[in-house]
Amino acid sequence: MTHWSSAVCEINGINIHYTRTGGHKPPVIMLHGLMANGICWTSLARVLEKEYDVIMPDARGHGNSSVPDFGYRYEDHANDVAGLINALKLPPPILLGHSMGGMTAAVVASRKPNLLRGLILADPTFLSPKVQREVRDSDVADQHRRMLNMSLDEAMADARNRHPNRSAENLELFARARLQTSMAAFDVLTPPNPDYRMLVSAIDVPSLIVFGDKGVVSSAVAKELQRLNPRLQAQQIQEAGHSVHLDQPERFAAIIESFIRSIGTISNT
Repeated sequence: MTHWSSAVCEINGINIHYTRTGGHKPPVIMLHGLMANGICWTSLARVLEKEYDVIMPDARGHGNSSVPDFGYRYEDHANDVAGLINALKLPPPILLGHSMGGMTAAVVASRKPNLLRGLILADPTFLSPKVQREVRDSDVADQHRRMLNMSLDEAMADARNRHPNRSAENLELFARARLQTSMAAFDVLTPPNPDYRMLVSAIDVPSLIVFGDKGVVSSAVAKELQRLNPRLQAQQIQEAGHSVHLDQPERFAAIIESFIRSIGTISNT
């Protein structure tokens, strides 16, 4: 990790910060969820960096990226990702996204297919309109507002209580990330989300959805999406919730590596 670089790109009038493993290798971009940041992908990046140039941006309102007063819809996040790909002059990357990042990745893939080599969705926020309203009306934003008044030690203790099986490194990374997440970022929870069925139907790159048995996406939804798009593969991981990449990191990493190899890669030339 000591050789990873950190930089900022000006995209769509704001600064997007990213961490990059580097090297003359095919690129993989990994998009985090709400209340996380790019460096929260550290564990998976360590697995992939031997063969891939892993790029981990902080979404607007998160980490060390700008906090604009507005512009937190999924289309805004997707435009930032497309802008980053163009600004870094990348060959078509594999785009991986979790939760909010998964929906963002789906928007990018459906609307700018020529930008990507492949797509991986880790339990994306594919929510019904009813559940979208329930999330908006929940106390998740108020909980975060209270969290912002905590110290790092208090935030880590809270995370440890909620996730006793996660590594100390991940607990600290996510606690730090949460304390860096602006209240403005929660605007992404305002319905309506893009229609995920329409998004998936329009995707024209090799794609994979990975989900747990206790997460957002169900087996029934995954099967429906595969009917809508035969190019979509699906993998369910047992004993995993919404944060499937943290609940079963080794299994998740193995699935990601296998999928990327199965579709082939292009050289970063």
